[in-house]
Amino acid sequence: MADKYQAEAEESDGLAESAPHYHGHRERLRGRFREAGPDSVSDYELLELLLFRAIPQRDVKPLAKELIQKFGSFAEVIAAPRARLKEIKGVGDSVVDELKIVQAAASRLAKGQVQKRPVLSSWSSVLDYCRMAMAYADKEQFRLLFLDKRNQLIADEVQQIGTVDHTPVYPREVVKRALELSATAIILVHNHPSGDPTPSRADIQMTQSIIEVAKPLGIAVHDHIIVGKEGHASFKGLKLI
Repeated sequence: MADKYQAEAEESDGLAESAPHYHGHRERLRGRFREAGPDSVSDYELLELLLFRAIPQRDVKPLAKELIQKFGSFAEVIAAPRARLKEIKGVGDSVVDELKIVQAAASRLAKGQVQKRPVLSSWSSVLDYCRMAMAYADKEQFRLLFLDKRNQLIADEVQQIGTVDHTPVYPREVVKRALELSATAIILVHNHPSGDPTPSRADIQMTQSIIEVAKPLGIAVHDHIIVGKEGHASFKGLKLI
C-alpha cells in the first residue's frame, strides 16, 4: 500500500500540473489522506493539504516543497515567524493565517494534555507541550509552569523574550509571581534557538539562583527544561538540580 502511494507521489512529481490537472491531484491527495490516514502523506503533501484552502486556484505543490526546503520540516514551517514566511514568493496573509491557525490548534491540543492533570505523572505530555510551544521559536523565551500542592498546572506564562541567544531572567520576579498565584512549585522552561538544548553555564547559574530564592519561601523548583529543534534537556535528568 505504501509503495502504491509512493509511486503515485513520484509520478505526480514528474508531471508539471497544468490547471486542468491540479484539481484531480488535490482530490487524489485528499482521498489518500482520508482513506489511509496522516502517515500516508509526506511533510510537503500535508502542507499542500493546508495550502489548498488558502490558494484555491493554483497548483501549490511547488510552494509546499519550497517551504519545506527553506525551513526544514512541516513543524518548522508551521512555527516559522510570519515575517520569514512572507519572504517566500507566493506566501501572503491568507497562507500565513492558515499555518498559524494550525500552530495554535496544535499548541492548544498539547496544552490540553497537561491541564487538570498532575504534571509529574504526565511528564511526556509536558515535554510535548514545551516542544510545541517553544522549540522552533527564533528568539529565546523563558516560560514558567506554576503548580499547586497537587502538582496540577495553575498557570503557564512566558515571563521574558530575549534575543537569539539571551533572555534576562530575574529570580525575585519569578518567585514573586509564584507567590501571587499561590503556587507551591514551578517548572522553568526555555528554548535554545540554536537547536542544541545543552545547558550553558549561565543556564545553570540562573537556575541555582532561582532555587536559592524560592526554597526559603516553600516553593519547589521541580525541573528546568531546555528545548530545541534537536531535542530537550532536563536539569533533573542531568542531576543539575
